[in-house]
Amino acid sequence: MSLLKFFGLGGPAERSGEGDASKRVREIVQALERLDPDRARHIAAFAYILSRVARADLEISPEETLAMERIIRDLGGLEEAEAILVVQMAKTQSALFGGTDDYLVTRDFFRIASREEKVALLHCLFAVSAADQKISAVEDQEIRQIASEMALDHADFIEARSRYREYLSVLKDPQEPPPPSA
Repeated sequence: MSLLKFFGLGGPAERSGEGDASKRVREIVQALERLDPDRARHIAAFAYILSRVARADLEISPEETLAMERIIRDLGGLEEAEAILVVQMAKTQSALFGGTDDYLVTRDFFRIASREEKVALLHCLFAVSAADQKISAVEDQEIRQIASEMALDHADFIEARSRYREYLSVLKDPQEPPPPSA
């Protein structure tokens, strides 16, 4: 399965009626479609979950976007332009279908990822949230929810969270209200 199909965007043949896309975008799409389908699914789910946390406070900052692109590039082994495309697709899908698909994508990642990959994702979620120098209470709660959905231990969550302690808004700004309970 290609990343485009995973995100519901179809392949180049399915988009042929959309007009001319830039040559570079077409090259990126072709490069992503050449990835092993399991690897593409893994990268797509990883990027979507990063977007889920960045969007938790209803705003994805430019710093959060850059952090997601760097993480996807480094961990996914993608070129910069490919990582940018993957992150933009994930942000769009997360914004359009977030409430409905958040749990489903996380559950899919839970099934395909090793424990080490889940813990690595947890650390990346905090890194993205801290990219704008502040982890809001809502972002912190969303990361806690994702850790739970991936069946990670509370100790895993606390260990990852402790590395980003100085960015936690609840410690920086005691005026911020706690997130509503689910």
